Parts: sequence; structure tokens; C-alpha cells
Amino acid sequence: MGSTGRKVRWLTCLLIAAMLSACATAPASSPEPPLGPTPADKRIALTFDDIPRHAGAFLEPDERAAILRQTLRDAGVAQAAFFINPARLHDRPGGVQHVMDYAADGHVLANHTATHPNLSDLTLEDYVADIDIAETWLSQLEGHRPWFRYPFLNEGRDDVAKRDGVRAALAQRGLSNGYVTVDASDWFYEQAAIEAQQGGHTMDMDAFRDLFVESHVEAAEFFDGLARAALGRSPAHVMLLHEADVTVLFLGDLIDALEARGWTVITADEAYADPFSQYAATYDTPSAQGTLTEQVAWERGLPAPRWYARNNVDLAREEFERRVLHQAAE
Repeated sequence: MGSTGRKVRWLTCLLIAAMLSACATAPASSPEPPLGPTPADKRIALTFDDIPRHAGAFLEPDERAAILRQTLRDAGVAQAAFFINPARLHDRPGGVQHVMDYAADGHVLANHTATHPNLSDLTLEDYVADIDIAETWLSQLEGHRPWFRYPFLNEGRDDVAKRDGVRAALAQRGLSNGYVTVDASDWFYEQAAIEAQQGGHTMDMDAFRDLFVESHVEAAEFFDGLARAALGRSPAHVMLLHEADVTVLFLGDLIDALEARGWTVITADEAYADPFSQYAATYDTPSAQGTLTEQVAWERGLPAPRWYARNNVDLAREEFERRVLHQAAE
């Protein structure tokens, strides 16, 4: 898409918004993936959680889904992955059709549990049952992939029995971990926008775009550096995003910025075929939650911080209030 088209797309989204708003050391048995040739370019797949997502600050759900699909087409993204909560679809009129539309565009669909529970809040049996409900529905669909992503990226935290129990259940069902390697907490920026709107604050949308894009590009660079330090190479990365208003409004600009920094957007199929994926069912750390990049770096003894700075939402909030709301720090 040419620069004029991108400007039109951004202006359209901005007008819509304006109208609607006024480490432990690795054990000896840890598997070692073959390195192979180092890729010339940094590679990253885009994935979207919490389908269907609740209403946000700026867009109606139907409008949001349409803009997301069009942005992916305009940016030439042949395949993104959408992680679905099927039990929530009845709460969103047209939600089933949105899922079908994503698949019709060539994107793939995977399991995010039926109801989006936190593993720490359920028994192992109830959590696995929630996975099964979702998989029964999803497995019938065009574009289905046998991937499971943990809500909140919580794989059991310090409960080793629960961690290993879910891993065993996934293996029995032929499901693999739909892990992420890059996370910039886009959910936080969505929540911050909702709270700002509810509080009657004016948001500087240009500054908001810049903060969102900057944070996600910085996170991609940070986690790639961490992976290189842990593995000696750059794996195919998987970015965590959500079907959220802020993410959708700024997605085209994010893709442009990633490409400007040498990233190539790849399919989720390619990303999850990377040898790095074998760590997702084997890493052993004191707490199991977060990006796979962080977990493997921790297992291999790399020191903290093993996460992007603005995943600390206190820091992200300071930036949002200063740059987007133009509030002076107290």
C-alpha cells in the first residue's frame, strides 16, 4: 500500500476515534534445538488474543473487526493467528461471523480456553475441561490449528504439578503451546484509554500512536536481543496482541515501524515451526508465566530483567499520563 493510502487509513481511524472519544541454570537434560543458519532478517508473526474482545474506548466491535481485517490486508499480512474464547461468542452479536471472516481471509484460529479462566484459580480438571470445550468447537472450523494459549500467559506459576498436568493434557490431545516471544502489554494501553475516556480526559491520539508503536517495537528488539543471548540466534518470534480498539487503530503504523527496523512479518505457521518451539513444553523455571523468551533465558541463567521495561504497568502508566494525557508527574 502506498504512503497516501496509509495516511488515509490513519486519518480515517483517527477521525473515528475523535468522534467516539470528544532464572535458574538449565538442567543437563534441556533440549538443544539445531541452530541452522542465522536468518538474514528478524522474523515475527502477529497473534491476537481474547476473541471476541469486550468493547473498548473508540470503536464498535463490528467496526473494529472490519478495520482489523482491512489493516492486515493493506499491510500484506497473509496470516495472523486468532486465539478464541468460544463461550464468549454468545455475548457478542455477530461474533461467530467475525471468527469465520478472519478464517476466510486466510488467518488461523486456535484455542484460548472457552471462558478465559486463570489457571491459578481452577483445579487442573476444571481447567482442562475448559480447554476441551473450546477445542470441540474450534476443531470443526476452517483454519483451525492445534495450538493452545494460556490466558494471562499463566502456565501454573510456582505450582509444578499443575504446570506439568496441563502439559500432559495438551500432549494427550495433540495440542501444542501457542506461546509468545514478544509482549508489550497492549492490553494495558486499551485499559488506560477506557479509563481516560470514563474520566473525561482528552487523549492526544498522535502521541498515543507514537507511544504504542514505540513500545511494541522496543519490546520486539529487547526480546530478540534476549533470545540471541540465550540461544545464539534469532528465533522466529510471536508477538502478543489483542483484538482491542487501540491495537487495531495503531496496527498499520506498528507494522510499518517493525518493517522499517528490519523485521519481516511472517505467518504463525512459520513461527511455530521454528525449533525454538520445543522449549515450550520442557522449560523448567521456578515460576511458569510470561513469554517463552523470558523462560528460556531464566532457565539458562541470564539475569533479570528478562522482560521489556514497560511490561511494568506502573512505568507504562507514567508514560501514558505524561505523553498522552499531558499530565505532569506528581
